[in-house]
Amino acid sequence: MRSLDPRLLDVIERYVKPTTNGIGRYLHLLHANFTRDDERERTLFLQALHSAAQAITDEELEVLLGGEWRSRLTAAWLIAVDRRQHFRDVLGDLLLASQLCYSGQGYCFALARFSTQEDALHLAAYLERYLQQPDCVYDQRWAISALLHIDHRAGSEHASRFLVPGGLWHQWNDAQFRPSPPSRFIDDLCALTDSLR
Repeated sequence: MRSLDPRLLDVIERYVKPTTNGIGRYLHLLHANFTRDDERERTLFLQALHSAAQAITDEELEVLLGGEWRSRLTAAWLIAVDRRQHFRDVLGDLLLASQLCYSGQGYCFALARFSTQEDALHLAAYLERYLQQPDCVYDQRWAISALLHIDHRAGSEHASRFLVPGGLWHQWNDAQFRPSPPSRFIDDLCALTDSLR
């Protein structure tokens, strides 16, 4: 087993592993599990996340984005919370590559937080590729929710071409073990994140 970069280990210790109620930060971020906490615990977690997002440097974020899925997921959320839009293309490229499980959730959330036309194009490119692969259950639900969030904020209709009856979303979704309609859950995540400013 190869040894990990000492810089990566240091940044993981400071930003990925810190715990709330004995649970590492990345586990709270995974599937947005923090939303299941009671209001007090959720508030404490989000306050700590905001503080970490303001404290971490761009160089440290780059180190995390070169790590494994926990590091990438955490980095993407920290980027999203602090709205560091200069990471947009990096996150869009990582999303499209889909090299590691779960980290795409964070990329989708960050792109939704930025909410520009460019972010919508990254999400649409991802959906165009991965909705055509029904055997790949990656981050399609996160991506469509992020795109719906951007459309709602911008008054655009990027998601509509995927959601037409019989379109790519329906073809992919109908092929899943548990089909479900597209959800606007990222609206709620953005509202929670904004509530602690």
